[in-house]
Amino acid sequence: MAEPTVDAEAFNAFEAAGWQKQAAGYDDFFGPITTRLIEPLLDAAKVGRDTRLLDVASGPGYVSAKAAERGAAAVGVDVAEAMLALARELYPQLEFRSGDAEALPFPDGSFDVVVGNFVLLHLGRPEQAAAEFARVLGPDGRVALTVWDVPDRARFLGVMLDAVAATGASPPADIPVGPPFFRFSDDEEFARLLRAQGLEDTEVSTISFMHHEPAADTLWRGLLGGTVRTSALILRQPNEMQREIRAAFDRIVRQYEAGGQLELPVSVKLASARKPASS
Repeated sequence: MAEPTVDAEAFNAFEAAGWQKQAAGYDDFFGPITTRLIEPLLDAAKVGRDTRLLDVASGPGYVSAKAAERGAAAVGVDVAEAMLALARELYPQLEFRSGDAEALPFPDGSFDVVVGNFVLLHLGRPEQAAAEFARVLGPDGRVALTVWDVPDRARFLGVMLDAVAATGASPPADIPVGPPFFRFSDDEEFARLLRAQGLEDTEVSTISFMHHEPAADTLWRGLLGGTVRTSALILRQPNEMQREIRAAFDRIVRQYEAGGQLELPVSVKLASARKPASS
């Protein structure tokens, strides 16, 4: 069966509107998870003092703040005004600007480093965004990006997707088709994206750790309150189907109960590359 056609414009608008509503939920639920990737991300990009750094899809500003602690000159960009407002509230000393990852509002060669913590998953045109990352890098500049690993290894996400599959629920018709969510969980596909922009020294690694949640209900509410695609997949189902998905979810997460809480594997792909020095 042929893959459905991606409507990049509709998908990007859907994502942008979703993050306007989910900024606080993302901060509450995903903050403790995604912040664990920041130091490896900055290390892969070799961020240090005076590094001119662009943090794409900066969200609540976590990466920009850690880069600034290293002495970097960090600028965060995000398409969602709610995320920018949250970042400015949390880190008023830093610069956050409205910006589209697929059309960055900066001249060529403006930065030494471009980083994106999970940005690619939310874009209708990831190749176009990667081209923009390369464009705004100066010679010898570096890019570092993260995405979630496949659901079998990123179980804190996979349990929800498994529950949907167990019920046979179909994606609601009013959710725009986006690129495959786990496309860049494949090492070679992730590396190919960067090499296609003329970047060199491409490396892809896997980072794994355990995430703890008090109970199934906190995981359920966190995923619905801190995601866009996943929450729409659930909440736009008929009420009876939502109840079936929840029942399947509760059954699936039981296998991760330990010591009165949930222990859920998290797995992430980290890719980095370098722009060639000018000849």
